[in-house]
Amino acid sequence: LSPGAKMGCFTFIKVMMILFNLAIFLSGGTLLGVGIWVKVDGESFLNIFGALSSSVLQVVNVSYLLIVIGSILLVIGFLGCYGAQKESKCLLMMFFSVVLIIFIAEIAAAVVALVYTSLAETLLTGLVTPLLKEKYGVDKSFTHIWNVTMTEVHCCGLNNYTDFNNSYWYETQGSYPKQCFGVLPPLAHPHLCGCLLQGCFKQILEEIRTNAGVAGGVAAGIAALEIAAMAVSMYLYCRLDDK
Repeated sequence: LSPGAKMGCFTFIKVMMILFNLAIFLSGGTLLGVGIWVKVDGESFLNIFGALSSSVLQVVNVSYLLIVIGSILLVIGFLGCYGAQKESKCLLMMFFSVVLIIFIAEIAAAVVALVYTSLAETLLTGLVTPLLKEKYGVDKSFTHIWNVTMTEVHCCGLNNYTDFNNSYWYETQGSYPKQCFGVLPPLAHPHLCGCLLQGCFKQILEEIRTNAGVAGGVAAGIAALEIAAMAVSMYLYCRLDDK
């Protein structure tokens, strides 16, 4: 290619890099704002987006998850957008490094999720079960989130109803949450343990397996975007030496 054509190609890719990362930056800001909203007023958030309550995000603390993801996207968007605009090799290399680290972490997480499902369940149990025992029935937003989740997914607790044993709710109410009981036969006692539903983790895991094709397609799309972003940043980084 002629020098003019090379410069035109460089300028086009630079502009695309700026616009792409500006979109990432704005998306990160949006997610960060939503995460703060959920943290401050999670009940009203669920009232608006109740249809999403069967999502796996309801198992963990969705507010912190959105805040973390939003913050990461803000950093990535800033590094990519400002680095391309200023033609800074340092910022472009930082952008490449951050995306590469996230890409490797996603691959590692996918391998752990596929190969060590029991380990993932153990980790979630260690994090979520203590929260159920301490905050369910105490924290209004936390309780509402779990009530909606258990109602929509038709489940009880993370592993099963025993997650509520020795909990604040069980100690004060003397029973498990009403969402834990399935459809009872006529004249059955309402607190028969045989009628208690399975844990939410198993139910959501089954939903994920049922929709594995969609989840895999989304993951592949994200991975492709990350590879493309790394390739473009390296192209700009290397082309700066020729200017």
